[in-house]
Amino acid sequence: MVAFLASMIITVAMCGIVVFVGLRRPPGTPLTWGEAFVAGTFMFALMLMFYGVVPNQWLQWAGNELGWRSDSIGVPTPFGRLWPEGLTFFGRGRVTITASAIGDIVAASFYIIFFVLQIVGWLWWQKRGKKTAPPPAIELSAFGRPLVRKA
Repeated sequence: MVAFLASMIITVAMCGIVVFVGLRRPPGTPLTWGEAFVAGTFMFALMLMFYGVVPNQWLQWAGNELGWRSDSIGVPTPFGRLWPEGLTFFGRGRVTITASAIGDIVAASFYIIFFVLQIVGWLWWQKRGKKTAPPPAIELSAFGRPLVRKA
């Protein structure tokens, strides 16, 4: 649990550093070679945390300390297990849900959440500092062309 929580705290701190730098650095400021090298290394480390360390630490914690192995049937909850014999569908068969499968679903959810955060972060970084376009001073026609004369 300690390793998983430490990896999450480090990842959140790294994301905070990206936001801090993005808010302080004006868009269009030229980069030196050294700044670009440090920024690229930092982003590589952040992606390593996103897609390597955090899901691995979750799977290690779920498999070892929580005991979510493939031989424990049912969905683990703090109050016991849900569906300890599996799900049945009107006598037509049974689907067994293992705790290991639930741990894998959580790990896959980390990948999905981190991918969405990565895309949102890219969009935020590219659009930072941009103002919305002021409304046009010239009246436009229904087709979007400026009106030169009044009819």
